[in-house]
Amino acid sequence: MATVVATQMIVLFVIVGVGFMLRKRNIMNHDFDKMLSRFVINVSNPCLILSSVMTGDMPDSSLILPLLGLSVLTYGILITLALIIPRIMPINADQRGFFSFMLIFGNVGFIGFPVVASIFGHEAIFYASILNIPNTFVVFTIGEMLISGDTQKLQFKPKIFFGPSLVASYISVVICFMGLQFPEAASRVFKYLGDMTVPSTLLIIGSAIAALPKKKMLGSKGVYIMTLLRLLIIPTVILYTTRFLGFGDLITSINTLIIAMPVASFGTLFCI
Repeated sequence: MATVVATQMIVLFVIVGVGFMLRKRNIMNHDFDKMLSRFVINVSNPCLILSSVMTGDMPDSSLILPLLGLSVLTYGILITLALIIPRIMPINADQRGFFSFMLIFGNVGFIGFPVVASIFGHEAIFYASILNIPNTFVVFTIGEMLISGDTQKLQFKPKIFFGPSLVASYISVVICFMGLQFPEAASRVFKYLGDMTVPSTLLIIGSAIAALPKKKMLGSKGVYIMTLLRLLIIPTVILYTTRFLGFGDLITSINTLIIAMPVASFGTLFCI
């Protein structure tokens, strides 16, 4: 398993490098990245989710409730840690909300889904999409409040449940529960569009990195501490906690992987 993951991560890293070089050669630019991002968020990523239940073996519908339970438990742990850890970090008090946000929220939809697909296979996207439902609710309530520092931001907005990827998740649950079958031509359309998510996302990431000033990439002491927590320590805690509680290996592994993603891009959007 470790060899498979390592090989996939090397492949992903190389594609990021291609995006980096394309930006340096002006083949990709900000406008191109912006439009391609829209395509990924609104078209290819939803198609990736839908194709997970339209091609190959049907996912196990009995795992839906355990997946939701695991996700709620996971974000309960993350929120608890986010209330404690930034208070003991070497950062200014007015930055604690930002660091709490970084502790809780990983980039599941934009990066997590493609990585899950590349490591665990196409069908695993269905499980990842179910795990992501509580994350979407929390990021638009608690997440927005942490970035703004305004408790008035902690309010329910029904529209957050109707983004393209979430709607695709709901439809995929219905398809899975009802055991619906689709013509091969239809399933291939969704699969081909969905398969564009992984390379498109990685190229955008590489291009975005190329646009950063070198000094900006170095960060601060707090950022390095957060990187260690976000990408290694917290995923390890989540992994062994969920294993101890008896969750199956597959959903435990997928959950741990999406928790180990870099910080959610919604933090930047909220700042803007």
